[in-house]
Amino acid sequence: MPKNLRIVSWNVNGLRACSRKGFLEWLAQSRAQIVGLQEVRALPSQLEPGLRRPLRWYTHFSPAEKKGYSGVGLYSRSEPTWVQTSLNDPELDREGRLQIALFGRLVVVNCYFPKGSGPKRDNSRVPFKLGFYRALFDQVDGLRRAGYRVVVMGDFNTAHREIDLARPNTNARNSGFLPEEREELDRWIRAGWIDTFRHLHDQPGHYSWWMQRFDARRRNVGWRIDYVLASRAALRYLKKAFIWPEVTGSDHCPVGVDFDAAVMD
Repeated sequence: MPKNLRIVSWNVNGLRACSRKGFLEWLAQSRAQIVGLQEVRALPSQLEPGLRRPLRWYTHFSPAEKKGYSGVGLYSRSEPTWVQTSLNDPELDREGRLQIALFGRLVVVNCYFPKGSGPKRDNSRVPFKLGFYRALFDQVDGLRRAGYRVVVMGDFNTAHREIDLARPNTNARNSGFLPEEREELDRWIRAGWIDTFRHLHDQPGHYSWWMQRFDARRRNVGWRIDYVLASRAALRYLKKAFIWPEVTGSDHCPVGVDFDAAVMD
């Protein structure tokens, strides 16, 4: 039994495309026990068997109703006791954005939060985005208060503070850095959720997403919008929090944490 539990989150921007860029090789070398993927953009039946269920991995997928859109996937070395995928709201659930999985006393929430920009980049989906945040908060906070150790990971589609993006001033009116979006993350933090990376690292220049134009990734002009939040009950087991910008295959890079494996006991 490993002493550490490594949990990794990655928006793969299309799992089939990412697989052609080495996803399975990365998975084998990641030393992770739990991996949550966002923006899978495929039905399980559209994935090659070795990608859908690699040897010695348990997998679970929650696709969107709309083909080629959204979707989340969970890879784990052990099978969870249960996996839930619903916020009990058909409008929120149809986009395939959520997995809540139980491993012992640890609840792992893998989530792809909506963008607020809308199809015309007019911030028209901000109300939907905030509604999703609030519905998820109510559900996972209930688990936290029930005594579970809880981790919420994924693409939050929001940079929390100015330190979390390279160009805060020019993005103040863009979804992903709007005051109301940042305030929603503030509400989570005030309620006792801890941003694991910022808990251990206070330096600027750490990002998890880069625009695919203007050589942004090489120049490190990015945003930190992928997070692992932990409840205080889980935080006491935290050993390490990391971002892996050297891992390519998507416009996002993996982020994650190492816990003492006793977090599940």
